[in-house]
Amino acid sequence: MSTQHTADRPVALVTGSTSGIGEAVARRLAADGMRVVVHSRRSTEAGEALAAELGGTYVRADLAVEDEARGLVEAALARYDGRLDVLVNNAGISWPIPHDDLAAATPADWRHLLEVNLIAPWVLCTAALPALRRSPAGGDIVNITSHAGVRPKGSSVPYAATKAALNHVTRLLAAALGPDVRVNAIAPGLVDTPMTKNWLQAHELWRDRAPMHRPAQPTDVAALVASVLANTYLTGEVIVLDGGLNLT
Repeated sequence: MSTQHTADRPVALVTGSTSGIGEAVARRLAADGMRVVVHSRRSTEAGEALAAELGGTYVRADLAVEDEARGLVEAALARYDGRLDVLVNNAGISWPIPHDDLAAATPADWRHLLEVNLIAPWVLCTAALPALRRSPAGGDIVNITSHAGVRPKGSSVPYAATKAALNHVTRLLAAALGPDVRVNAIAPGLVDTPMTKNWLQAHELWRDRAPMHRPAQPTDVAALVASVLANTYLTGEVIVLDGGLNLT
């Protein structure tokens, strides 16, 4: 943990940060000396416990509701005197729909996935932008997307489309917001989390075909987030983190 005076430490908001990738990112950024805003939609007890452990703060919000998404940023700013240096858009939803079953991917599925995986990050970016622009070293937005947004993969066609769109939004925002705010995306493949523990075919695929012969751990993603934030020249990049599966 950094010995930097508390009031001078950067503030990071990590969405969906009570488990899996988001929790690992929150822990890593706190270990790197940041004050972290922990968020979840439902896991209030876990969120409050993690925030207390990290010396941060917890805010509950349903990101599919625009007012709650904006309220999340407002609560973070109110807690830390208007300061926000880093926004990590990690929260997302997914459920399996066979790609060849077009009727199963209903317009309602599309709308819900778009609301959470694409529109919510946009709302959060726009709400956070004034504070990010005031960040002493320049603000950072890191979008956690998916290799399904780069290759024709993923739990469903609508899910993959939302991640592909967020990858492109990443590039568009990087071009529009530099040099004050840097915007990058990390596109993991399979990550070993509670959500994916029963994805047996995917685990087998990564063990057999990926050069690293394993899925990512949440800490692998968190380490890359930290590296992206440490590089103040990097912007507009979508970094695939899939253990080399994309090479096969």
